[in-house]
Amino acid sequence: MNAPTIAQTYAQPSFVAKVAGAVRSEIALARLAIGLVALHVVDDNFLQPNPGTSAGNHLASGLVPLAILAVAAVLYPRFRAGVRASLAGSLGAIGITFGVPGAYYLLDGAASGDHYTGLLSIVAGAVLLLSAPVTLWKARRSGGSRRRRYLRRALEIAPALVLLLFVVVPVGYSYLYTHTGRTATTPDLRVPYESVTVTTSDSLKLAASYVPSKNRAAVILFPGATRSDEARMLVRHGYGVLLLDPRGQGNSEGDTIRWAGDDDLLGAADYLRRRTDVDPDRIGGFGFSIGGEILLEAAARSTALKAVVSEGAGIRVGEGLDKRDNVTGPERLLYKPISTVMTAATTVFSNHGPPPPIADRIGRIAPRSVFLIYADPGMGGESTRQAVYYAGARQPKAIWKVPGAEHTAGIDAQPAEYERRVIAFFDQALLGAKMSSRPDRQLKVNDQGAPAISRLTHDGRP
Repeated sequence: MNAPTIAQTYAQPSFVAKVAGAVRSEIALARLAIGLVALHVVDDNFLQPNPGTSAGNHLASGLVPLAILAVAAVLYPRFRAGVRASLAGSLGAIGITFGVPGAYYLLDGAASGDHYTGLLSIVAGAVLLLSAPVTLWKARRSGGSRRRRYLRRALEIAPALVLLLFVVVPVGYSYLYTHTGRTATTPDLRVPYESVTVTTSDSLKLAASYVPSKNRAAVILFPGATRSDEARMLVRHGYGVLLLDPRGQGNSEGDTIRWAGDDDLLGAADYLRRRTDVDPDRIGGFGFSIGGEILLEAAARSTALKAVVSEGAGIRVGEGLDKRDNVTGPERLLYKPISTVMTAATTVFSNHGPPPPIADRIGRIAPRSVFLIYADPGMGGESTRQAVYYAGARQPKAIWKVPGAEHTAGIDAQPAEYERRVIAFFDQALLGAKMSSRPDRQLKVNDQGAPAISRLTHDGRP
């Protein structure tokens, strides 16, 4: 057989030309983009898992998205243009979301490991997202009246809007909820403190900062690294303070599994119980936002926490609406399917089942003390859910709506009153008999259940 001539060789399609032709194909381009998103999923879950975890800890978060992406790539050519466009747009938005944590940590100067393939996922997602309108445009039909054409095109777009509202948004939120958190922060305590390590029951090493106690009582701040104002407030009154970085955040090992955060708090309580400067019966917790929600569950699980202050706790992801939230009409109808998808997605991405509702658990904290603090309107349903939590709690309990406060910013809105109320609560709950040595402070509860501080003279008269 004769060898091809030079002219024949150059006449044959080159490898580069074949690749270029494939890229110009809508279906090939979509499959390539889906493959890049899948590459990031593999890297994130199996090749470069977070410190303290292994590939075996990520079976659901790795295999379920990979299976969905594989099915989408296989079936993509079989769908009509309208369905392909909806699928490409949905997968594109999710692909971009998968890469957002990488961009977030890169901009913060803390990117590592799988964060870089996350940037590829953003590019792939953008390609899919942009291909959706192009696919619809190429497949448009010009026959019929203008009204019929516009109606037909609106019907083609409708599935994408449904997917966006009921799938893309809750799945995207769940992914960010389980893959982003605060980076390492140095607390501004202005007093000497120790950098310590807390070990959880599942063997994760959590980073924390500790100021030793002067009154034999200590309080866990959660999440703690950014709560320097509250920490300094407690230190001024002699309390030991443990500022804890949750799993997957700061310098702590593990994935950002907020549903497992109660194990972090119980590990912190065990750490304090072993310290010689702390009385094991005088350990409290102080949680903020999601940390406040997690704190209530931790206190319901264990008696290690003798008193808890929860600020800004709202509707916990995975709980859904409670009949006591007084939410009716279209909002409730929309929330139900969105919440169901969000719970399922968070379960997959965190490899962890949802926790029980706080309202059903908060009563177990009694007879230990609970103090609920919130802003109105706040965030995450805190202004409506606080009444539900307070109703479920048993005495001793207290609640305070901070005038003029934003979410978890009570100390900024009412600094003096905030300090009086919080310190009086912990003094009464943790110091007990030692209150007699602090006759200038006494915690009372008004007719709305909110704590009020009364200044007393040394002989006890107001």
